[in-house]
Amino acid sequence: MRKFVVAVVAVAAAAGVAAYIDPAYGQAKGDALPVFLTEIPAGYREWRLISVAHEEGNLHSFAAVLGNDLAIRAYREKRLPFPDGAIIAALHYRHVSSEENNRVFGRPQSFIAGAPTNIQFMVKDSKKYAATGGWGFGHFNDGKPGDEAFLKTCFPCHDQTKDRDLVFTRYAP
Repeated sequence: MRKFVVAVVAVAAAAGVAAYIDPAYGQAKGDALPVFLTEIPAGYREWRLISVAHEEGNLHSFAAVLGNDLAIRAYREKRLPFPDGAIIAALHYRHVSSEENNRVFGRPQSFIAGAPTNIQFMVKDSKKYAATGGWGFGHFNDGKPGDEAFLKTCFPCHDQTKDRDLVFTRYAP
């Protein structure tokens, strides 16, 4: 009888632990982990240049696209998918004509970075962000994160580049 009571207590304890742990991972109610960042990754201004981007239309911007060491290594080794821990940052600025440079050149032809518009991040974590192809997305204006509705538009666009692990920017060595 004593063995039976010990077995029942052990089963009950195991069930209790399972019930406690399951909600902690956000799965009991089907809750998904957020696929967006709420904090700017530390040290991003020290990362290496991946490439630059120029976007016209309503955006009318330049961007410096930077990567942490893992992202740079993956680009250089042409390794896809990117490894967990890779982070890509895009620092966007309006572009404006440089009157000073144009005087030197003798005609309007020079544009420089103007006012910053936003910073965007992609963080690779294939488990945490499984619902969005393994990438978490971040968008910050004046250091404040974008709202959830806006950030939900990131994955559908990036999902169109599956052959490049959802990354638009190509490496410019």
